Amino acid sequence: MSARHADHRTQKAHVSAPAGVVYALVADTVKWPLYYSPIMHVERQEFDGERERLRMWSLVGGELKSWTSWRRLDPVARCVEFRQEVPAPPLHSLNGTVQVRSEGPQDSDVEVTYGFSLAGDLAADTALVERIGEGHDLAQRRALSEVAALAERWDQLDELVLSFEESVRVDGPAELVYDFLYRAADWPAVVPHIARVDLTEDVPGVQRVTVETVTEDGPETTEAVRICFPHAGRIVYKTTATPALLEAHTGEWSVVPDEHGATVIAQHNVLLNEQTVATLLGENTDPAEARRHVREVIGRNSRALLDQAAQHAKSAARTL
Repeated sequence: MSARHADHRTQKAHVSAPAGVVYALVADTVKWPLYYSPIMHVERQEFDGERERLRMWSLVGGELKSWTSWRRLDPVARCVEFRQEVPAPPLHSLNGTVQVRSEGPQDSDVEVTYGFSLAGDLAADTALVERIGEGHDLAQRRALSEVAALAERWDQLDELVLSFEESVRVDGPAELVYDFLYRAADWPAVVPHIARVDLTEDVPGVQRVTVETVTEDGPETTEAVRICFPHAGRIVYKTTATPALLEAHTGEWSVVPDEHGATVIAQHNVLLNEQTVATLLGENTDPAEARRHVREVIGRNSRALLDQAAQHAKSAARTL
């Protein structure tokens, strides 16, 4: 079945930030899950300094979709070319470019040009082509809006972004540690600060969880998407409904086995919500204080969960 051209489209946005800053945000795929709301996770599978192959997971219409994309980065021209390796049906191809142009020391324009094709006779279905085009237009406009909002506070990002790790040595099999982290629905029975977990897994390895946590100020409910890689001993996640103090929170649980047991690591990336810091922590709270507060709260809960994972593995190993 032959493929036919369906459509080409362009979206543009003006950003009150230097072009170099905007391009860096477009190019840095590692941080996309923290910065862009629909993106849940990105795995860089190949990179030679110019071309990269990415596996991406994103919420599209409330559903988690995954695809592989190739990108070619040109930092001198501030241009990124992209194409999906195997687009989801009914698409046959999807590709385009992102071009960032300087409009002055503190201003830039971003232009996204993209095209897609459908297989065979589907390309003649104008209603389908238009519906797909409108969906991609909406996604691109949202992405441009989030790039602009982020870039326009680029000088504050160092104060608002926080990354850290917690780790625990485990005297037990790595498989049992991973099993505990995977079975999040069982946590309320053994983790003191977790009151409730609702978990659904309609697709193997992809979990949607709602967690009610006990805090000093009362119950707090968060929601997250978790993507599980059992053979690698990893669970990556993004919190889709965050506490008021956070704008975004991503992370990863990883279990690293060795000949005597395993080490389990909890890695966290946080983007503070600067609009709520003063309200929740006091008007005179500076970013450094807010970072310390968030680091302590998340770290304390993370360590408690790690300790329970270690205890579970050690206890279960005794019964084997």
